[in-house]
Amino acid sequence: MLVKPKERVDIGVIGGSGLYGIEELENIKEIKVYTPYGEPSDKLIIGELRGKNIAFLPRHGRGHRIPPHRVNYRANIWALKTLGARWILSFSAVGSLREDYKPGDFVVPDQFIDMTKGIRPMTFFEGGCVAHVSMADPFCEHLRRIIIEAASRVPGLTLHEKGTYICIEGPRFSTRAESNIWKNVFHADIIGMTLVPEVVLACEAELCYATVAMITDYDVWAEKPVTAEEVLKVMRENTEKAKRLLPEIIERIPDKPDERYCSCCRALENAVI
Repeated sequence: MLVKPKERVDIGVIGGSGLYGIEELENIKEIKVYTPYGEPSDKLIIGELRGKNIAFLPRHGRGHRIPPHRVNYRANIWALKTLGARWILSFSAVGSLREDYKPGDFVVPDQFIDMTKGIRPMTFFEGGCVAHVSMADPFCEHLRRIIIEAASRVPGLTLHEKGTYICIEGPRFSTRAESNIWKNVFHADIIGMTLVPEVVLACEAELCYATVAMITDYDVWAEKPVTAEEVLKVMRENTEKAKRLLPEIIERIPDKPDERYCSCCRALENAVI
C-alpha cells in the first residue's frame, strides 16, 4: 500500500551532473518515497531555503550511479508531486551547438527536440485513461522569467534566455555526422540526455517545470579537442555558479504561479479523452 509522506514541500529541485546537494538547506531530513513506478533516483532531501520548503533529488543518484537512459523519471516526478511540490526546477549539464553559447554559460531553454528512442517510459497514461498533453510551449514561462531575473543578480554568470534543447538517448555522445545534423539541419542550440521524458511527465503531473542547462563543452561539430579534465573543470565551475543561482531563484518563487504566463497547473483540462 502506498502511503503519502507527512512532509510537504513547495518546490522540487532536480540536480544534474555535478549538483548533488544544496548547501544552504536548513532543518534537513532524508526521506524515502514509495511510488507505483518503483524507487526514485535516491532518497529525497527535505529542508528549508529562503523561507521555502524544498525537496532535492539528484537525478543520477548520489555518486552519479544511474545513466540517463536508466533514470526512473516517472518515480522522480511522482515522488515530488506526492510531497506537494508545485514547481520543479531542474539543472542539467549540456553541450553547446552554437559558437556563442560557450562552456560555462547557462541556458534557459524554451523548446526541445526529442531524439530518444522509445526505451524510456514516456507517460503516466499507459491505458484506461488516455491523455494527449500539449507540448507547444513545454516549459513554464513564469518559472523561466523567474530564473532569468535571478540570474541577473549573480555576478559572473552569463545566461542565454532562450534555446532549443535536443535530447538524445545516450549514454554515448553524438557522432560528428549526428552533431552536424542537430546543429545545421535541426537548428538546436544545446544537447543533453535527460530532459525527456522528465519535462513531459512534469506537464502530465500539472507541475510548473523549467530547466537551467549548464554548458560544459562544445559538441563534436566544433572539432575542438576537449579532455575529460577540461570538462570536469568547467563542470565544477558551473556547479559553483548553480549554487549561487539557486537561492536567488527560490527566493523569487511565489506561492502560486501567475496565470498570465502559466497554464501548467491546468495541463490536463483539455488533454484527457
